[in-house]
Amino acid sequence: MADRTRSSVDIAAAPGEVLDVIADFETYPQWAEQVKECRVLSEDGDGWADQVEFVLDAGAIKDRYVLEYDWNVGEDGTGVISWHLVRADLLKGLTGSYTLESVGEGTRVTYDLEVDLTMPMIGMLKRKAEKHIISTALTELKKRVEG
Repeated sequence: MADRTRSSVDIAAAPGEVLDVIADFETYPQWAEQVKECRVLSEDGDGWADQVEFVLDAGAIKDRYVLEYDWNVGEDGTGVISWHLVRADLLKGLTGSYTLESVGEGTRVTYDLEVDLTMPMIGMLKRKAEKHIISTALTELKKRVEG
């Protein structure tokens, strides 16, 4: 059964700046601790990645997987970037999104994640891993954008 986790962070930058960092997949291994490799497999010609392959090492969850992205963002960078799992070794399901909203002088980023594994895992350990993935991703995104 899939579990959904959600968290938000405020970043002192315009939504367009946050969007630029999120869309620059090749640099993820430089700043996203859990992402060991990342490469764009396809894009539809509009400059947005359609399918991206990741190698993830998030403690209890280690996998190589491909996500397909949907970019519903405005010219100002606000909107929703969502994804779903195309294929993986360990993951059975993975859907998520970043929602970018203007808040004062900055951006509120809300990260939603739903993970389903092919192997059984103790519920407490799985929830801890999911929370760690989201917390780390938002903290590292904030540092990268503001840094």
